Amino acid sequence: MAFRIGIDVGGTFTDVALYDDAAARLHIGKVLTSAADPSIAVLEGVDQLLAAAGVGARELSEASHATTIATNTVIQRKGAPTALLITQGFRDVLIVGRQKRWELYDNAIDKPVHVVRRRHIWEVPERLLFDGSVHLPLDEVRLREIAAELLAAGIRAVAICFLHSYVNPAHERRAGEILRAAAPGLFVTLSSEVSPVYREYERASTAVLNAYVMPAVAEYVGRIDQGLRRRDYQRRLYIMQSNGGLATPEVTKRFPIRILESGPAAGVLAATHYTEAAGTQNLLSFDMGGTTAKVCLIENGRPMVSGQFEFNTINLKKNSGLPISIPAIDLVEIGAGGGSIAKVEMGAIAVGPESAGSAPGPICYGLGGTEPTVTDADLVLGYLDADYFLGGRMRLDRQAAQQGIRRAIGGPLGLGDEAAAWGIHEVVTAQMAQAARVVSVGKGKDPRDFALLPFGGAGPVHALRLAQMLGCRRIVFPAAAGVASALGLLMADPAFDLARTSVLRLAPETLDAVNAIFAELEGQAEQQLRASGIEGSIRMLRGADMRFVGQGYEIPVPLPLGPYRGADAVARLREAFLAAYAATYGERAFDPQMAVDGVHWRLTALIERLDFRFSEVGAGTGQTSGARKGTRPVYFPEAGGFVDCPVYDRYALRDGDRLAGPAVVEERESTVVLISGCHASVDRHGNIVVGF
Repeated sequence: MAFRIGIDVGGTFTDVALYDDAAARLHIGKVLTSAADPSIAVLEGVDQLLAAAGVGARELSEASHATTIATNTVIQRKGAPTALLITQGFRDVLIVGRQKRWELYDNAIDKPVHVVRRRHIWEVPERLLFDGSVHLPLDEVRLREIAAELLAAGIRAVAICFLHSYVNPAHERRAGEILRAAAPGLFVTLSSEVSPVYREYERASTAVLNAYVMPAVAEYVGRIDQGLRRRDYQRRLYIMQSNGGLATPEVTKRFPIRILESGPAAGVLAATHYTEAAGTQNLLSFDMGGTTAKVCLIENGRPMVSGQFEFNTINLKKNSGLPISIPAIDLVEIGAGGGSIAKVEMGAIAVGPESAGSAPGPICYGLGGTEPTVTDADLVLGYLDADYFLGGRMRLDRQAAQQGIRRAIGGPLGLGDEAAAWGIHEVVTAQMAQAARVVSVGKGKDPRDFALLPFGGAGPVHALRLAQMLGCRRIVFPAAAGVASALGLLMADPAFDLARTSVLRLAPETLDAVNAIFAELEGQAEQQLRASGIEGSIRMLRGADMRFVGQGYEIPVPLPLGPYRGADAVARLREAFLAAYAATYGERAFDPQMAVDGVHWRLTALIERLDFRFSEVGAGTGQTSGARKGTRPVYFPEAGGFVDCPVYDRYALRDGDRLAGPAVVEERESTVVLISGCHASVDRHGNIVVGF
């Protein structure tokens, strides 16, 4: 068994990639996502690709999956009826939240609305102090009464978040035992298990969201797992987590909040493998699919990882979303994809965040869509070939798209068809540039120092315009860009994240406590990995959230391996923090003599497996005549409108071939648009590299 398969579900398409480890050969496919039940398209895509490759499910050594089920459940508020059990006197933790406002001078704004209503928050008599000592014992009698009340209220999932349970989880664990015994059908989440770190609001939010999506994720993962078993798949299914690691179905069902950014994480993971082609370890990952666009900063070959992020923010404003305290790749996601709907608002073109998705889809799909989308605009502008979409398996209706744009955009604004379509294209690209600046300029990084790596079905169409807006001087269009997230699944390793909160001053006398924390975390990680049945060598990565004494918040810091002993170890840990602080805030932004606290101690345990090897395309002559398919009219505003543009077959390009814009390069799952004045070359792996 030498085949691995990766399946990524998007809002419009489901991508499937099959990799032959022995021959380093890749097979890829794409099917429309089944919105009502995404598992249908997943299994359909698997069947189609296995049949095309002549491979049986029994021959697969691994199946990995990235899914939007948790994301969509929260966004659409379609989770199970959920309750929160909180320490008596703290009922309004979720409602009060934090004092910070996402619009400082707007008195009319509302705070983020959580998924649990106040009437579904129960107070439990119990109290732990900050050091974990018991101030008020758990009232088990009242807890059993609450269990009956939960059932009577129709609750299906419950989160338990008691004060200071990150120090002493005994009350939460006992409460969980009582609830499971009294109401066996309840899905129960303990905050001390899903997010064992301090700050009650963020921990409660994380626990509640975990409980909220538990039933939906459990049912969905079960359908995928059983569907593969019916096809005689013999091995384990893996699910991509937000941190870029893979987890088993058992772990996913218990901690579904960890897969909230499943698909985007897989795409970023794929992007990290293109540093050689880019000629730099610093990349700006740009993933534009059918529903959303995701942007992530990759520095020194590694994506930025945060111990906390916000979900479902408003206009990318900090403190406008729901906080989640789990490790996740630090990225920005906006509603700007090929299926994003264009409309007129206040006399101007607006795009997204609403999407036509796969049903009814863009107008040009001919599946019942009536509102113009970015894909419709790109088709009208000539960037897409109506007869070669998905390699010709799906024909697009250019005339219907043109009429839809004229009716919704051109007519109300007095614009011609091409001008209206170009307006849609330019607006959505500007929105993506704004998102890119959030993860770059917003973090003190200059996008001009990063190479742009575009992927997703729509990413390569918009990439060079985006690069111009950001000032990126090098752009790498990877081969098979349309299914890059599925490829990322084939590159990922099984991983677990563990954390422990303990505020410790960096000093020789605290090192024994630090060593003890990591020893405990490493023991737990190894036990979890071995219990999951995953084979391979275990690698441990240490980190901590640290701060100068007196600061209110921390920054993530990668730590060297231990054990830590004496003043030299303190100096090493301190130097790791100062380096991270300087990279975040600037070389002169701190007093290097100030004392430092470690707050959250983190461990990532992963199992390293087979490497993913890119196939090579063979040497070319520097000429592209053999790859030229013909010409078609394509819109370039700098050329004054439509020009007869050469169109190339990407599969016929070879190492060393060179292209000049304006040009279009087509493959089955995506299209590269080279704008006027740019020059590109093809490397040995078939990547198209553009330098300005």
